[in-house]
Amino acid sequence: MARHPVPIKVKRKDLAQIDELLRAGIQQVRVVLRALALRQLAGGLTAPHVAQSLTLSSKTVRLIAHRYNSNGLQAALYERQRPGRQPIFDSSQKQRIIAMVCGPPPQGRARWTVRLIAEQAVKRKLVPQVGRESVRVLLESHDFKPWRKTNVVRRGADAGLHSAHGRSAGRL
Repeated sequence: MARHPVPIKVKRKDLAQIDELLRAGIQQVRVVLRALALRQLAGGLTAPHVAQSLTLSSKTVRLIAHRYNSNGLQAALYERQRPGRQPIFDSSQKQRIIAMVCGPPPQGRARWTVRLIAEQAVKRKLVPQVGRESVRVLLESHDFKPWRKTNVVRRGADAGLHSAHGRSAGRL
């Protein structure tokens, strides 16, 4: 059973905007395809014919037409903003984790590891939960390598230590 054609009446000012958009230069491919689909639908072609000429599916062409009919040209051409994923850490949590890593490691540990940082961040209630990959990405974004003694600024007894090459840790 064939589908009924989507009744669409594109306004003249919208057709003018479509023509302007197509002449404007660089645009996203999906926006151009949607504009071309609307222009062809306004010319009287059916959704399957438009879909075949633009290598889209008939369903996509019908969705473009329905979005135009219900919400206008902008809704037909452009996608709505998506919420995206919430950031894992807020800025204060990032600062607290970095400050924790700048301090000495827990008793009985020689240095910080990514797993230890994740474990201690939860234990010290800096964050409700965190994975080691999230910690690794945070440290990498700050160009921070706490497992290297020469890369961490510490106060106190560790500040005057020399590395194996005879240079002081602060001048490397």
